[in-house]
Amino acid sequence: MANIHDDNCIFCKIIAGEIPCHKIFEDEHVLAFLDIGPIAKGHALIIPKYHASEITELPSDFSAACGRVLPKISTAIQTVTECPAFNVLQNNGALSGQAVMHVHFHIIPRYTTETGLKYNWTPGQLSSDFALELRDKIIAKLS
Repeated sequence: MANIHDDNCIFCKIIAGEIPCHKIFEDEHVLAFLDIGPIAKGHALIIPKYHASEITELPSDFSAACGRVLPKISTAIQTVTECPAFNVLQNNGALSGQAVMHVHFHIIPRYTTETGLKYNWTPGQLSSDFALELRDKIIAKLS
């Protein structure tokens, strides 16, 4: 595992204990802590203890470990903060809004439509012909 740590990555430094955090969970593969720039009360991050910039580069045992703890940590945050809803956000690449190039999942409590994550979702249309073509290409790539 050549990418387990990157000396220039702030999240790798947090994992190594070189930078402090407000840790809420840790196991062999995952660290979770409160975001130091929260957009809502209780905003937390879950990070794998493996340096990969995007989820497509993350080994399956680390991605599975993140997936296993997401419900547990989300439930704890929702219970403690009494938020009625929350977002789970994971960005890949600068164009998607990723600022720290280490895979991470945001858990962002929502208290009203005015607090927390804001986004503009403008639905397009999917033609049947294009959908079939795209579906077939994706299935072929997965085979």
